[in-house]
Amino acid sequence: MRFLILLALLGTAVQDGWLIQASGIDSNLRAVSVTANNGSAMVWASGSNGVILRSPDAGQNWQRLQVEEGEKLDFRGIWAFNQDLAYALSVGPGQQSRIYKTSDGGKTWIKQYQAAKQEVFLDALVCRDVKTCFVIGDPVDGKFFALSTTDGEQWRELAGDTMPAALQNEGVFAASNSSLTLCNGNELVFGTGGPAARVFRSPDMGQSWEVHQTPMLSGSLSSGIFSVACWDSTIVVVGGDYQKPDGVERLAAYSSDHGKSWQLSAQQPSGFRSSVVGRSDGSVLTSGTNGSDRSSDGGAHWTRCSSLNLNALTGKGLRVWGVGPKGMLAMLPSPDHCGPVR
Repeated sequence: MRFLILLALLGTAVQDGWLIQASGIDSNLRAVSVTANNGSAMVWASGSNGVILRSPDAGQNWQRLQVEEGEKLDFRGIWAFNQDLAYALSVGPGQQSRIYKTSDGGKTWIKQYQAAKQEVFLDALVCRDVKTCFVIGDPVDGKFFALSTTDGEQWRELAGDTMPAALQNEGVFAASNSSLTLCNGNELVFGTGGPAARVFRSPDMGQSWEVHQTPMLSGSLSSGIFSVACWDSTIVVVGGDYQKPDGVERLAAYSSDHGKSWQLSAQQPSGFRSSVVGRSDGSVLTSGTNGSDRSSDGGAHWTRCSSLNLNALTGKGLRVWGVGPKGMLAMLPSPDHCGPVR
């Protein structure tokens, strides 16, 4: 497969502390993953129009990768382990929901899964290691649809016996590949939206489940929890209503007991937020349509720090990478660098 080299020099522009690494690509980027690469960072990103990008040098140069017969797919999930191995998730009804894997840096992609039922709509992908990954999708027959692999090759549907029933019209948002996350090694957590904003938690990689109501905004098909971050016993969720990007009602909440009880943030983010990343020191960054906010106390209080439109975030060390509409790729040296707002 040919590579299209995108010449994007690190720091060609700066906005609110973010170094713009590339933009203008024909894609609404929705996922980003970072891994170490010989002392630097290997960055992968993906989005609409079949776009998957790869940078071997922390974003100084980008390569566009080609997936056979994937030009029209919407790749809203990417999960990388090194310069060669990565999984990609495309979303959509039925056969548009697929899982691909590359073991040669994106030169070739193996299609490992393609939904056979039209009701299937995959939303997010997370991996514990190169062989153990998990995917969550919207409900099928009243239960959230879940897939897993334990050998890195074969995907199987998890039995829904222990999965709590979904509410009518409840779903998972495929906005940033972060509505599902992995905590403390084996703890899967995902958030929902629609008639309620709930958090589903499995302490054993999907074998058993519990569900808890949150005070997050809900009640419409466009509202709920869009992203989840966690460490130790803390879970932080963000979201809102994507049709009301400037709304400031019930956009963020946090739990200190593995999701059993929840509190709304005392100081809310400054608009709808689709992605959140956090560290065990309590520093958290969230982004969305109208910009970003940061918190230094585990999501209890948020301060607006950027107006850059970013769909998804990921962190490596202190650095944070973000992706967004029109092929936006940006890097923040640390959460403390976010701001001031232009």
